[in-house]
Amino acid sequence: MLDPKRLELAQKEGSSSFKMTGSQISSAFGFLLVATALEVSGDAIVRLAIFNHAGILRAALMISGAALLFGYGFSLNMAPVEFRQVVGLYIATLFIVWQIINFIVFRTSPNLPILTGGSLIVIGGLVVTFWQPGHRG
Repeated sequence: MLDPKRLELAQKEGSSSFKMTGSQISSAFGFLLVATALEVSGDAIVRLAIFNHAGILRAALMISGAALLFGYGFSLNMAPVEFRQVVGLYIATLFIVWQIINFIVFRTSPNLPILTGGSLIVIGGLVVTFWQPGHRG
């Protein structure tokens, strides 16, 4: 886990040189994976409720979707990292999980524009997460 004192010091100093270890990245990725799965699943359930159901079933699905979306927000904010450090990884993970849930729930495969744009999203997310300005090899 991330040392809270080290994180707090880096946040106060506005340090861009704050580096996470491999285990911290793995831990953050785990939280992000859970958060994105909850977010996308909650969104999918709300969409199904709005467009495919009525009455008490619609209300039950809306409440279920809201609970999953709450779980997303909670999980994301419980990640033991500074959010700016993992925002790129979050966006990349969100895109990938969104496509998986979209296929499972709505039986829709991503087309070429989605795959192309998604590749750019994932590459950009990796750049944002792992590029450390000012470091020379």
